Amino acid sequence: MDFGVTLQTNPPASRVIELTQRAERIGFTHAWTFDSHVLWQEPYVIHSQMLSATERIVVGPFVTNPVSRDPSVTASTFATLNDMFGNRTICGIGRGDSVVRVLGRKPTTLRQLEEAMRVIKELAEGREVDYGGTKVRIPWVRDGKLDVWMAGYGPKALSLIGRVADGFILQLADPVILEWTMNHVREAAVEAGRDPEDIKICVAAPAYVSGDLAHQRDQCRWFGGMVGNHVADLVSRYGEDGEVPHALTDYIRAREEEYDYSYHGRAGNPSTDFVPDDIVDRFCVLGTVEDHVAKLTELKDLGVDQFNIYLMHDAMDETLDAYGEEIIPALEAKSAV
Repeated sequence: MDFGVTLQTNPPASRVIELTQRAERIGFTHAWTFDSHVLWQEPYVIHSQMLSATERIVVGPFVTNPVSRDPSVTASTFATLNDMFGNRTICGIGRGDSVVRVLGRKPTTLRQLEEAMRVIKELAEGREVDYGGTKVRIPWVRDGKLDVWMAGYGPKALSLIGRVADGFILQLADPVILEWTMNHVREAAVEAGRDPEDIKICVAAPAYVSGDLAHQRDQCRWFGGMVGNHVADLVSRYGEDGEVPHALTDYIRAREEEYDYSYHGRAGNPSTDFVPDDIVDRFCVLGTVEDHVAKLTELKDLGVDQFNIYLMHDAMDETLDAYGEEIIPALEAKSAV
């Protein structure tokens, strides 16, 4: 299993770069950032510095979208970074949440998202595309390589991932929901004539290592609120008794007040008080080193290729160090047996 870390591009940017260097030193393979240019600093500027300050780690947005960024510009950005740093970028993408809602816009449709993924990958890898009726190719791309991983929860989004994406991003660490979503992705891949094993599986969630479970929950409760925004969209689309499992949807019944994006992705978000402890425990990876190893082993056995830590709490350095010094080596030792 690979390990990634997702950072917010809060100023100073030097702190993001420092954490990226630290992650690479202790064995992380990926460093991701949010892409919400109003709430935080512009990520791609900082990506250039993250790549410059490291040697191997792969860098990308978690996740970008085709609403606030034109796909041809996104493709050129990735192609430029890859040309400078040797194909060390990756594109996480979705329909859009905080970045579009803060601007008063709506998430894109899945049809538009599918077209954007095609344009981004083809252009970034140097191939010609039909872009709205115009033939377009980036002429200076040589040996470009860009994986495009898509985030989603609902049946239609999961089907799209299985048909066209290089990877599946699930933003929660609940094994029950992981199995349900992975089955949808893999079935769609088979129907499309693809090998489902070619689709990378990335689970992303807050991870916090300590013995004080109550404090960990308070620091990570924001995550259930963030996921709840997507779940609310699913319920409005599929209904409470639709295809989406109750294990994912039931908890948002207690969601009453409007979500405040000024606290998005932050510990202490007052819009997330409705999230119960059991959801925090299911969606996140909490507890002692042994607790982390046990849950990550379960996820790995289910087929997860990368666990990606949302590092938004008051123990960022301590959590990274615990993973580098104890958790990753313990998992590697179990795999070697």
